[in-house]
Amino acid sequence: MRIRLDIAYDGTHFRGWARQPGLRTVQGTLEDAIARVLGGDPRLVVAGRTDAGVHATGQVAHLDLDEAQQQRLTARRPRARAGEEPGSALGHAGALAPRISGVVGAYPDVAVRRSSVAPEGFDARFSAVWRRYAYRVADRRSGYDPLERHRTTNVRATLDETVMDAAARTLIGLHDFAAYCKPRDEATTIRTLLEFDWRRDAEGVLVANVKADAFCHSMVRALVGACVAVGEGRLDAEDLIDIRDSRERIPEVKVLAARGLTLTDVGYPADELLAGRAEQTRARRIAD
Repeated sequence: MRIRLDIAYDGTHFRGWARQPGLRTVQGTLEDAIARVLGGDPRLVVAGRTDAGVHATGQVAHLDLDEAQQQRLTARRPRARAGEEPGSALGHAGALAPRISGVVGAYPDVAVRRSSVAPEGFDARFSAVWRRYAYRVADRRSGYDPLERHRTTNVRATLDETVMDAAARTLIGLHDFAAYCKPRDEATTIRTLLEFDWRRDAEGVLVANVKADAFCHSMVRALVGACVAVGEGRLDAEDLIDIRDSRERIPEVKVLAARGLTLTDVGYPADELLAGRAEQTRARRIAD
């Protein structure tokens, strides 16, 4: 049985998603909690491995249960929800999320919002067709809100959101984003940037919407940093294109702090296309 988990977390006190010996991570915290509920050695496969300090409201992972774990999952009779048969696999899978919550304790900084039986062919990582992030920037116009400090980066300048939005939109498309990534050995930096725009929210905070098929290491924070430079008047919109096409990182493009970044959503195709998408993505990653 494969279970899909929809996850949210405040990344402030985590050293990123991926399990690391001796460090507190989102994966490690959740796998330890699941082991207490179901036993065994659970391993989560995630849609996007977020860095230290990065948050998520729409993270997705999957979990494969062995026979013993399935027996422990179904040993307790869950309360049936709308559309579920009492005692069904759907009902048992749906009850896993609150059971994990009971283990991690009150007011935790990570929560499994929903658990469900994954459709045939679903792979949280390889079936995904896009990921969406939001990045929050407070400037002198919005002012600094101490209650939002863990999810908002503060810039001591008044930013021009109109030119930032225009600059962001010029970068949309299939390109090599090596200039906006931290390089990793044998990893491609070619990505399709599907959406990139800026707006101010009701409190005046600047919010970037960034959507792509996938992201390189630190790509969102570098793209945001480049737009902030445009908003401050240190770079022009045309400069961002020139920097991208040069494929070389420059000091003017700062990688902004992790605190402002949140993974908000992951997109998947229709159920009948999940397996094909996963196979296609695996083949491309191997080729890269």
